[in-house]
Amino acid sequence: MAFENPNGLTIWDSLRENPDRYIYPTIRHGADKKLPPEIAAGLDPTKSELIERRKAWNKSAPAEYALPTEIWREVVARRQRYEEVRKKLADGEIREINDFITLNLDLRQFAQDIIQNCEGPDLLMAFWNAITTITVLDPTGGSGAFIFAALNILEPLYEACLDRMEAFLAEWRQSSEALAKEEVHKPKQTHPNYHKKFTEVLARVDAHPNRRYFVLKSIILNNLYAVDIMEEAVEICKLRLFLKLASQIEPDATRDNLGIEPLPDIDFNIRAGNTLVGYATYEELLKSAEGDWIREQSIEPIKVKAADLQQTFDKFRQLQTEGDGSVPAADKLELKKRLKSLEDELNRHLAGEYGVKVNDKVANTKWVKSHQPFHWFIQFYGIINGGGFDVIIGNPPYVEMSKVNEYRITNYKTLDSGNLYAVCVERSGVLLCGNGHMGVIVPLSGFSTERMLSYQEYVLGRFNSLALSFYSGDAHPSVLFDGVKYRLCVILAAKTKGDRRDVRVSDYLRWYADERTTLFAAKVAYTPCGFSSGFLRFAKTGTRLAEQVASKLLAKKPNLATYLRRSGKGHITYHRSPVFWIRSMDFEPFFKSPVKDRSTDHLKDLFFQDSIQAQKAGAFLNSSLFYFWFTTQGNCRNIAGPDIESFPVGDLDDPKLKGLNKVFAELMADLKHHSKRRVYVYEAAGRVEYDEFYPDQSKPILDEIDTVLAEHYGFTAEELDFIINYDIKYRLGRDAADEEE
Repeated sequence: MAFENPNGLTIWDSLRENPDRYIYPTIRHGADKKLPPEIAAGLDPTKSELIERRKAWNKSAPAEYALPTEIWREVVARRQRYEEVRKKLADGEIREINDFITLNLDLRQFAQDIIQNCEGPDLLMAFWNAITTITVLDPTGGSGAFIFAALNILEPLYEACLDRMEAFLAEWRQSSEALAKEEVHKPKQTHPNYHKKFTEVLARVDAHPNRRYFVLKSIILNNLYAVDIMEEAVEICKLRLFLKLASQIEPDATRDNLGIEPLPDIDFNIRAGNTLVGYATYEELLKSAEGDWIREQSIEPIKVKAADLQQTFDKFRQLQTEGDGSVPAADKLELKKRLKSLEDELNRHLAGEYGVKVNDKVANTKWVKSHQPFHWFIQFYGIINGGGFDVIIGNPPYVEMSKVNEYRITNYKTLDSGNLYAVCVERSGVLLCGNGHMGVIVPLSGFSTERMLSYQEYVLGRFNSLALSFYSGDAHPSVLFDGVKYRLCVILAAKTKGDRRDVRVSDYLRWYADERTTLFAAKVAYTPCGFSSGFLRFAKTGTRLAEQVASKLLAKKPNLATYLRRSGKGHITYHRSPVFWIRSMDFEPFFKSPVKDRSTDHLKDLFFQDSIQAQKAGAFLNSSLFYFWFTTQGNCRNIAGPDIESFPVGDLDDPKLKGLNKVFAELMADLKHHSKRRVYVYEAAGRVEYDEFYPDQSKPILDEIDTVLAEHYGFTAEELDFIINYDIKYRLGRDAADEEE
């Protein structure tokens, strides 16, 4: 029971004493101030005229309440989230590490506090053993950005442990001195076993140039691992780590070699190779030989050699971590020679699976050069044989497999997804230990497009705890990484005890550049995803209210597909590349071009039985409700056929929809009224004239449509307020509400 203190309290009880300490300051900002009366007036959703009372919520909030660019609506939502999380902490409801993730709490601060304040040496030793043995892998490491992030997280935890060890030794020394002077009759327990262990650790620290050098060296050697297919990237990563270490040393002219100890050899931690080609586990190798008696007989000796090689690895690492870290060059050469022999043997096995003749040395050499196989179970035998890596992090490549000509990959469940990142996630799942944690940045479309079904099924099957956060990537208004215009998803995944599946999701996050520094702490909030199948099983809801709206949507039958025809008297179009507004029209926008007959390739047709159905459908598609649907379940880039067809509209003859045709006609007229004729000269198309539309100017009419739909779907006043103000700051611009006054 290392995680209990001598008084029988667990580490979780400390959360109740000071809950604000583990809630990021950005979440707490302004929460101690009383809301202005005109803002507080909108808090109770049961009172009448809710939408009118919340009009002021769309105005910019002052800095004493708000984070950069926040409107009052965001301030209120953030305050409510703060109060809910604080209550959970104060009531002692947080009892698992995963709760820190799903509630977006400061886990690093919590770990440091537990270490610094632990009252028993057994807890401290448990932490020390955990952080010095945890294995962190980036399987597509590049030049080491994620590895350095892991280094920065682990460093203060190492430091905190060493500080507490010194404090314990000082306390025990004082107790012993007091006993010797007979100043006390019951000295504090000196824990002779821990006294010896702590003394040995600190002695190892003293054998190095300074403590920070020891900490960084220990992390680099014991905790960090990376693989990348580009040798240049691998060398850059190693060089960066060396420079980080070297910068901690101050030359001493009175000592040999100026007091500079040999830098550690990390060639066996940071490796070059193809993460996706090679045997990840011994079981994979065995399976590949099923039915081939001769191959089966040759495999067991490989495992024996790999185990023996691991012992040599361990001795090699021990020499580096103890004393001055010097290792005889001959030892490393012998280690590499034995590893190369095993690699060659496994390469021959694998090349045969690719159809390469075993005895054709030229073909084998060519295949190895193009595929760069990396056999994880011999390269990191001790880790893989022990169950796998504890943590896998990274940003796998987003590359269509059809564009990969250098090598071919086989035997993956996610191959039909067609993209390398999906296969990298699958490989990571194999390399991860049973109860390990994975954190990767991947395209958002992986959880919103049909072709990625095998990838989705793999993720759900491998992990029963998922926290998915979704990020805009189209520069509207800002991007997550400079130069990367991908809509992204951060997956935080783990395999937890039990079979219960816990999938939590954020909403679709947008931000201005001014908000970038507070994005992850202030905006990322998860809610349990209540949809276990179909279009919404990874819905980007993020809040209880959004899930309520989505649930009421799904309850309406039938979907729009029921009313669609191959041709018909009713006809509307829609633009399949929206940003903030869905544009669906019953007229053809003006367009004139010498090379095209239509305004854009992105303009799509929909046909219905008659014009009345078409106009009603057009009203649905222009609504903020459909924008919510598209954002929540779609890829947030292009409207696909399933987005339209699956939209639940119910009975289009519902009397509650009677006035929809009239409002749609008003919208069409208003769109034309606010349109502007644009002229551009393109190199390929020449002079092009077209009408540009501004649906934001027609927002009052769109709100009328959503009000009609709210009655149709049975939305409450709070749910209607949510829909008509969904994404409002970014759809209308941060100052739009103030300009209306």
